[in-house]
Amino acid sequence: MPTALTLDSARSKDGRLVLTALGEIDLSNVDAFDEALGTAASEAASTGERLTVDLSEVEYLDSAAINALFNRADHIQLIAHPLLISVLTMSGLNKLVHVEPAQPEDEQAQA
Repeated sequence: MPTALTLDSARSKDGRLVLTALGEIDLSNVDAFDEALGTAASEAASTGERLTVDLSEVEYLDSAAINALFNRADHIQLIAHPLLISVLTMSGLNKLVHVEPAQPEDEQAQA
C-alpha cells in the first residue's frame, strides 16, 4: 500500500511554477513524485525558469526521492521542511540545488 502523498503544480502569486508535495515520499510513491517532478520541471524549463519544489509539508523522504531530486538538480530549487535539511546536506544535494528552509507557519502568516 503506497504511503500518502499529495502533489499539486500551480503558479505562485509571483508567477513561479511550484510543485507542492504533502505527505511522505518513499519507494511506494516515488514514481508518482518523479513523474510530477519531470512534468513540472519540463514546463518550467520551457519558459526558461527553474521549478520550485515545495517540500515544506514533507517530513520524510527516502533515498529514492533524493535520487529523483538529484536527477532534476539542474532545473529545480527547493523549499524544505526543517527536518529534511540534514538529509539534503548529508546527500550533498544542497551543493547542487538552492535549498531554502520552510518558514514556520506563524512567520508565513505574518509575511
